[in-house]
Amino acid sequence: MIDLNTDEIFNWPWVYAVEVGHWDLTDAQVKMMREYFERGGFLMVDDFHGTYEWQVFVASMNRIFPDRPIVEIGDADPIFHVLYDLGKRVQVPGLQYVYSGKLYEKDGIVPHWRGIYDDKGRLMVTMCFNQDDGDAWEHADNPQYPEQFTSQAYRLGINYIIYSMTH
Repeated sequence: MIDLNTDEIFNWPWVYAVEVGHWDLTDAQVKMMREYFERGGFLMVDDFHGTYEWQVFVASMNRIFPDRPIVEIGDADPIFHVLYDLGKRVQVPGLQYVYSGKLYEKDGIVPHWRGIYDDKGRLMVTMCFNQDDGDAWEHADNPQYPEQFTSQAYRLGINYIIYSMTH
């Protein structure tokens, strides 16, 4: 876990954050995050679902980047093809899928792969919204959790890491 009340984040070129639909960043943390991205840092967020959690996350991102839109990442974007070809993706559910059979949580029926780009077209922030790639990684050895979700989650994560180190 990275303490956003220190400058520790600058030691990590790639950061993964979950449940960002509950963020409540201080002004100092907002300033630090913006500097982190401007220095070339990369953030992948995951495991947040539905309208309310999206609104909470967007409020934080708008404080970090009031001047940059959040956009859907297009299928042709290099991040989906840097190592693995992920032109076709599926919604990756959390472990709750094993018990409920539902791909989504709350009102997060439609999966999204969104991002924020810098002036040079480099993704700085990626959002796996209405999904839970982290659960797919965590439960890869669970025979009840479908392999197709785990496979995609690993491929996506590897692509994101390689992209963040090369772009």
